[in-house]
Amino acid sequence: MIEIQHTLVHEDVFEENFVCNLERCKGACCVEGDAGAPLEKAELKILEEIYPEVKPYMTEEGIKAVEEQGTWVKDFEGDFTTPCVGGNKECAYVMWENGISKCAIEKAYLEGKINWKKPISCHLYPIRITAYPDFDVLNYDRWHICSPACSFGKELKVPVYKFLKDPLIRKYGEEWYKEVEEAATLI
Repeated sequence: MIEIQHTLVHEDVFEENFVCNLERCKGACCVEGDAGAPLEKAELKILEEIYPEVKPYMTEEGIKAVEEQGTWVKDFEGDFTTPCVGGNKECAYVMWENGISKCAIEKAYLEGKINWKKPISCHLYPIRITAYPDFDVLNYDRWHICSPACSFGKELKVPVYKFLKDPLIRKYGEEWYKEVEEAATLI
């Protein structure tokens, strides 16, 4: 682990390569798993506020899931997550374009309807954050559905921290990211 300000960053974030390859994985991370996307407490109110603007981009099934479960839920471990269609698979905020799952929240953002891109956990994937009272731990999450992204990242020689530069800056700021870049030269 590398200590950077109020975080501990696993070496894999520096050493592993990753670049999403939606043509190969079809956005499987939005439709697979055992719960919705993790949410920070501050994001709950945001989801409630933006839902009317995001709703037109969502599938009928996603809208039904939100209207039955709410714009967010507590999962089986007591964590806040996005609701899922059918209980625990596809995120309710999924939309489909050319057979690829994409985020309806992000689509609304890209079209200027809202000013929030998407949950930070989605933006930061494959990094998962474990938050403690005084610090965060950033780990690289390995999932077989992302093997095309690992291969593509290796081919392009793009480490995880570089692929996720924008969301890392969104979460921790420019100064923190500069320290990440400095730490990367020492590994």
